Amino acid sequence: MPLGISIAVLLGLLFGALLWVLPLGKLLILLIGLAVTLTLLRKPLWGLLIFAVLATSIPYTTLELGVRTTISEAVLALTWVAVFWQAFIGRTRGLLKWYPTERSLAWLMLFSALPFVVGMFIIHAEGSGPVNWVRWLMNLSLLFLVPLLLRTEQDRDQLIVALLLGNLIMLCLSMFMFLKDRNAMSMVPILTALKYAHPEAVLDIFSANYQRMASPWVHPNLTGGVLALFIPLALLYGWTRSGWRRALGLAVAILGCAGLLFSISRGAILALVLVLFWLSYQRVPYSGRIIGLGAAFAVALVMFYPPLQERMLSMFSASNASTEVRFEEYALFPAAMAKYPLGIGFKIDPPVPGSGLVGISNLWLNFIYKIGIPGMLLFVTVTLLWWREVRPVTLVRRITPQNAVWLGSLAGVMGALLTGIFDHYYSFTFVIIALFWLLMGISLQQVRLDPQQTRGDSAAKEPAQ
Repeated sequence: MPLGISIAVLLGLLFGALLWVLPLGKLLILLIGLAVTLTLLRKPLWGLLIFAVLATSIPYTTLELGVRTTISEAVLALTWVAVFWQAFIGRTRGLLKWYPTERSLAWLMLFSALPFVVGMFIIHAEGSGPVNWVRWLMNLSLLFLVPLLLRTEQDRDQLIVALLLGNLIMLCLSMFMFLKDRNAMSMVPILTALKYAHPEAVLDIFSANYQRMASPWVHPNLTGGVLALFIPLALLYGWTRSGWRRALGLAVAILGCAGLLFSISRGAILALVLVLFWLSYQRVPYSGRIIGLGAAFAVALVMFYPPLQERMLSMFSASNASTEVRFEEYALFPAAMAKYPLGIGFKIDPPVPGSGLVGISNLWLNFIYKIGIPGMLLFVTVTLLWWREVRPVTLVRRITPQNAVWLGSLAGVMGALLTGIFDHYYSFTFVIIALFWLLMGISLQQVRLDPQQTRGDSAAKEPAQ
């Protein structure tokens, strides 16, 4: 009997037996899950595309699979299962090459096992250390998935479209709900229906910041951070495309800027401004005009939205409540380093209950808090190796469809790193860090495929020769 018929018969018998013991609803979910799994085993790229849409639109929608996890991370896990299957049958041979950046990230992942084990013994609090550690490693692994799954220009374009489409869905929902009620609390019923975990924490965040735009990212600073990551890519992608792709990119860029201001995330706003000035320094065409238009757009929003006026006026004030909290965090951080020299591991996030300490709103210092100084140094090493490979060698005087994705993903990662001065979420916050490492992988792949992209002047002169 052919193998395919044998498998079909076995599956038929299995689900016939399950029909006797499982409710119809659960059996349908199981059937759908099996169909998705079998599809991804054949085409793992689809898993990455589904992840891109889900992670940018409804990042923290959860489901129960023995342990509670987000749907986007469950799809990512299935994608890795499919990749391992493809590797087993010999279809990924030679696709992943161990450049210095990849090797350094592998060392970071390997070293994290030490603070993970230490944290399991020294932190006496409820938390699932092994699950959190595996989830963190899986989020970082997006850097390795890029060369394994994005094999053609069409694959890369499909991924960019999926990322922008997810962002557009998130922005349309968030902007509509916010402009309709001008109250972040209106998002609570939607997120409850989407099975967001810890509804009491969601309610607390929205009630404390009801004048700031709510989104599926829950905290306004997370919303601002993800927009700082994707606005440059959306702008440059839409700028160099035509038709519906142009409309998609520019819509995400424009709505993203409005969402950034309505979320009133000062760190993300400042980070994006610095990225725009860097693009202007690199002589990117029209970057000066973009800065001017952005400033005019921001002034218009500030004039017509009083809560934004108040936030902007208090942004850099030492008496600002958020600023005071950050000063306290920095003041107590040396005590946290002394008490946890190898970090607190993955059982919980800072601060440790009963320690008398607080957390830290800084990307690099949060690495120290979680996995110690060696972990932070390894992250810095990965970042510097990435920058050495993708940085512009000359001024970028021309934007083309070929170099737009490289420059957009590079600028997005820069924006994320700059927000790290003010917030910590690009270090250990699930899903958003997966998107960070995904864009880092895309920028690396673009440069490796065409190193001339980093030489803006020479690329601009080629058509004239």
